Amino acid sequence: MFNLGLGEMIVIFIVALFVFGPGKLPEVSRALGKSIREFRNAMNTVVEGTNEEKKDKIGGTNETERKS
Repeated sequence: MFNLGLGEMIVIFIVALFVFGPGKLPEVSRALGKSIREFRNAMNTVVEGTNEEKKDKIGGTNETERKS
């Protein structure tokens, strides 16, 4: 995705450690992880909705009709 190597990741971690401190870093990491997860879930929902709309426009079947 960002094409980061081990050296770059270590530098980023050290800078984050200096900026946030050792006590706050786990909280910041957890919040960042949750934010990324929620963003991905929202994007997947949008993509699935868009795909279903495309199928409906071209006369395709949706998931409930295929399962029956």
